[in-house]
Amino acid sequence: MRKPFIRPAAFALLGSSSISPLLAAAPMTLDEQVVTATRSERPVRASLAATTVIDREEIERSQARSVPELLRKVPGVTLSNNGGPGKQTAVFMRGTESDHVLVLIDGIKVGSVSNGLTAFQDLPVELIERIEVVRGPRSSLYGSEAIGGVIQIFTRKGGGEGAKPWFSAGYGTHDSYEGGAGISGGDGKAWYSLGVSSQDTDGIDTLDARSSYHEPDADGYRNLSGNLRGGYRFDNGLELDGTLMRARGHNDYDLVSSFNPGGGLNANADNEQWLIGGRARFSPLEPWDVTLQAGRSEDLSREETGGLFSSRFDSQRSSASWLNDVTLAEGHVLTLGYDWQQDEVSGSTAFDKDSRLNKGWFAQYLGEHGRQDWQLSLRRDDNEQFGTHDTGSAAWGYALTDAVRFSLSYGTAFKAPTFNELYFPDYGNPNLDAETSETLEAGLAGQHDWGRWSVNAFRTRVDDLIVHDANSGVGPFGSPNNIGKARIDGLELVIGSQWLGWDWNANASFLDTENRESGANAGNELPRRARQTFNLDVDRRIGSFGLGATLHAEGRRFDDVANDKRLAGYATVDLRGEYWLSEEWRLQAKVTNLLDADYETALDFNQPGQAVFFTVRYQAL
Repeated sequence: MRKPFIRPAAFALLGSSSISPLLAAAPMTLDEQVVTATRSERPVRASLAATTVIDREEIERSQARSVPELLRKVPGVTLSNNGGPGKQTAVFMRGTESDHVLVLIDGIKVGSVSNGLTAFQDLPVELIERIEVVRGPRSSLYGSEAIGGVIQIFTRKGGGEGAKPWFSAGYGTHDSYEGGAGISGGDGKAWYSLGVSSQDTDGIDTLDARSSYHEPDADGYRNLSGNLRGGYRFDNGLELDGTLMRARGHNDYDLVSSFNPGGGLNANADNEQWLIGGRARFSPLEPWDVTLQAGRSEDLSREETGGLFSSRFDSQRSSASWLNDVTLAEGHVLTLGYDWQQDEVSGSTAFDKDSRLNKGWFAQYLGEHGRQDWQLSLRRDDNEQFGTHDTGSAAWGYALTDAVRFSLSYGTAFKAPTFNELYFPDYGNPNLDAETSETLEAGLAGQHDWGRWSVNAFRTRVDDLIVHDANSGVGPFGSPNNIGKARIDGLELVIGSQWLGWDWNANASFLDTENRESGANAGNELPRRARQTFNLDVDRRIGSFGLGATLHAEGRRFDDVANDKRLAGYATVDLRGEYWLSEEWRLQAKVTNLLDADYETALDFNQPGQAVFFTVRYQAL
């Protein structure tokens, strides 16, 4: 019998109450404006969705070297990595599938339309201003994919007066080099930011030696990225903003191949992501704000096996949106919107269909009265492949006291099948339906003199899960079918404050997943989701010195749907320090995986051991 997940969660919650009297005042940023939860600017404190914001200060303080390293500390997020830096990384949010997360960069939807994933590992962390992570269903605002949540990445924007150059360079274990440089600024009406960054590492041996496909060599990675963003605000209130980003990565890895029975094959892949987008904001009338946005993203990959060309995929996504925010009265905003999206795929593989169009209409009402506030939204998507689909959500909040608020929400969501699932030769199934979900969530959050905390409990049911069916007979390896059902129960705990001069931030997540499809796997856990995760960050600045540590722990998980292949839980400890030579220059050092923990997040794929990295940074004031 499976042990209930709620028991350790209860102990964690009770334990946190004993800390409160020891905590001193902590700086809060709950008035910071976020846009992802509602598609319009709202302060964090007003959000009825579980939201995490990672800003530029946090990125530099943590000395994170990749976007996955930042995301793994977000409550409810579990990662699966195929062998170290730059290797394919899947993000599981609140126990849903890795393609159940919608990803935006500066408001433009990104990701591969062929496999449904976003190459987080290739995104340049040095060119990012902040990341907003909204957990829970958001299809009623964004359409397909937002079953587990939405991740929006904002590139560096610039602003202020004058030009402000920045620079970083670093070196560390595995002959790893990193560097970045840029300039940003503005003149009050205009803003701009231009930056480039690069990475080069010998990497680690991707596959474990026990794998029959292991090639005993280091599998390197390199990346070169650039970003340009700018905008202008006219005297009449019209605001224009544009983004251009390119990220290119080269990966070496060991390929599991039936053509080499005695072992694996050395392979490499060139991956490239392009993004171009523009936005216009203006107010035709005083209570009416209009936002027009359009963009195009591309995900390109080219693979070689044994030195010979293997495959090429070119995934393209064009999109446009029209948002209208109408202020009906103070505290009451009606949003009406329209989204247009064209997906296309090309390359060395010929798909039966290589494009599809999706149109979506949605409405949202944000209101408040006394101690209550609410968010209601409805959306209809019309997809060229599977027809229309309706989603909706309702969230209600109530301030129990001036410091504590209760929230309750219900939402539906869906995920359209990918091109691989629909049309890949000898595999795809063009008769697939969209995956659908229902989520019920309750939350309690508090802000006090000593700090802040939150508790969120949720239950998600997913129907028509698209799973590989080896017995379908469509192709030699079977095909995907809508035969899956799943139930996911979860609890997330967050607390942050200051104590004894240190900044403390901790979160814990508990998952209980169940595969409810009929057959041999009924009742099993969903693969690659850790049952428990825990994160603790402590930091302190003493004069010109900064010190910090991170503890990251995950419980055990299974690597397969049959639950035959079990991956053990693990914990890693990172230490970091920095020294300010001046307010503009600083030196940083970080030791990751201090205790050299040996662990896996995907079967037979190694993870980095103990490593050291040094960085020098400059930021003009």
